[in-house]
Parts: sequence; C-alpha cells; structure tokens
Amino acid sequence: MALKVDIKKDLGGFKLDVCFEAANETLALLGASGSGKSMTLKMIAGIEKPDSGVIELDGVTLFDSEKKINLTPQQRRVGMMFQNYALFENMTVSRNIMMGIRNRRDKAAVREELDAIMDCLNITELADRHPSRISGGQQQRVALARILVSHPNILMLDEPFSALDSHLRFQMEQVVEETIESFGKTVLWVSHNRDEVFRRAQRIAIMDRGHIDVIGTRQEVFDDPKTVNAALLTGCKNILPAEKVDDTHIRLTEHNLVIEAACVPDGVTHAGLRMNFIRPVEAGGAQTETNGFDCNVIGETKNPFSYVVDLALHAEEKKPFIMMEVKSEVWEKIRAGRLMVGIEPDHVLALQ
Repeated sequence: MALKVDIKKDLGGFKLDVCFEAANETLALLGASGSGKSMTLKMIAGIEKPDSGVIELDGVTLFDSEKKINLTPQQRRVGMMFQNYALFENMTVSRNIMMGIRNRRDKAAVREELDAIMDCLNITELADRHPSRISGGQQQRVALARILVSHPNILMLDEPFSALDSHLRFQMEQVVEETIESFGKTVLWVSHNRDEVFRRAQRIAIMDRGHIDVIGTRQEVFDDPKTVNAALLTGCKNILPAEKVDDTHIRLTEHNLVIEAACVPDGVTHAGLRMNFIRPVEAGGAQTETNGFDCNVIGETKNPFSYVVDLALHAEEKKPFIMMEVKSEVWEKIRAGRLMVGIEPDHVLALQ
C-alpha cells in the first residue's frame, strides 16, 4: 500500500508542514515530544483535520482540502495503536478484539478469525479477562489484535512501547516485528527512541517543530544526519560550533582547531563527533596524522559495559572538549590522566 502525505496545520506554537511517501515498508517518524509526530498520524487516521493538503492511500484520496474530500476514520481503513492502547475496561479481551470486526454478520467466520488472531499473538488464555487484569505487554497484544482483525490498509504505531519496561519492550518489539512482516503493508512507527527505530524501521524521517528535517534509510540518517537536530536524535553527544574551511576541513570555532572530514558542504554550523567513534590512539583506533587530539582526562562515568570519558584539550587544561565512550576492559587497561585520542575523517559529521 502506497501512502502519500502533503499536509499543513497551524498548531499555535508552530505550523505543521509535512510531505512524505511510504510504500510497503516501515517508516519511522523520529522526533522529540511536541514535534508533531502523533498529530501527523491523527490527521492520516482522520481524527484531526489538516488545514490544507492531500492524503492518499493506495490511490484512494482520504483528504483533499481543494476537492473538499475528508473521509471518516471508519472509511479510511487505517489501523492506529495509541500509546495507552485505548482498550475498553468494561469488556473482556475477546470482546475488545471483536470491536474491530463488529460489522461482519458471519458469526462462525468472526469466531474463527478471532481464535486465529488470538492464537497468533499468544493471548488465547486471556480471552475472558478484563484489561486491568493483564500486563502492559498483554494489553498491547490485545490492542494489536483488535487492529489487525479490521484488515487495515496501513498500520500506525504511536510510541507503542513507551509504557513498557526495557525487558518487556524488547520482547514486544520482536512480537510486533513478526506481526509487521506478516502484515506486509505500509507501517508508520512514531517514536523518540533512536535504538528502537534503528532496529525496526527501513527508513527514518526526523521531525522537528512540525516539519521533516531529514529522511532516508536508517543507515543514511545515522551515518549522515545533516542537521544538529537529527544528530542529537540519533544519539550524537559531541556537537561543537564549527565553520567550513574547505571541502574536507572544518574549524571547531570554540577551540580554533581544524579537523578533517570526508565532505564539508556549504552552510555548516556545527561538527558532530560520536562518542563511540573516538578512540585512544594506544588502543589502535585512531591515527595522529588525521584527527589526533592531545587531551587531559577530566572525568569518567562507568556504564554497565563501558566508560564515558570526559576530555579537555591539553592546551586548554580543564575546558570541556569532547566525550569518548570506551569498552570497560579497554579503559581499565589504558586509564591515564593524559592521552592521545582521534577520530577518522569519515566519522566527522558536518551539520547545519
């Protein structure tokens, strides 16, 4: 199913203006809270109305402001899972799911489909329970079952794992991924979790204050986020004011330090240096003749399997410069008050 979206809406604090296409893939909308991700889904679903624009799904116009077309949510055949799952507490699990197929008259076929979807999502034993009597992960599977039995033309997931703890979140990601594979149509996945969308989406659209900042395959977006906002959302912790020197060099303006990059476009305002790509020269991860930095260690933080090491340029004593993430066994072996670190030019992010 091919989705085409080109819509605008005044949200008061900013104007939402999004334009994108997706077809038989999982496209993630990644952005901070309040960036317009959920509102975009609601307008596709028909819950909210755009001020102007067009929404098409598999050649069917769902909304067109000029042609005065605005199909109801029921007519759009859009399956949307809300953050709170929106289950009916006064209904059992089986009755909640049947809300998705309540207009079908063949009771035997309805029962067969209900049994099949519950078995597929491993919730058969929950049929007679109420939502308050099952776990968050089970509630999520019930909500997903209710959507799937309605045979939607598109599946939209709004922060589907925000209410789950980390262990259950990962388990449910796998369940949802299996469901998406069998669904075989377009999926929009809203999240602010970069690891989640990297694992599960083929393409990522970075949103910022109502517009799409960057869109591309997940590898393209993480390798070259292009903007400060996209770099932050994809986990870059070292973002420094910078200016272009030439096509392969950037000056870090606060430190008057020129570093090499693979490509430096016009309009660069910052450089991004991911912590995990900065390596101690002693560990064999960097070369001093490219981007080598003589640094003082001014702090360290231990994580379960790594250390984040705070560094200052030696000439600047204790003025914070960058952070480096190193595996625990590496740092505990080479720990020192002063060391040379570096980053390869291919890993320097030129940002606007």
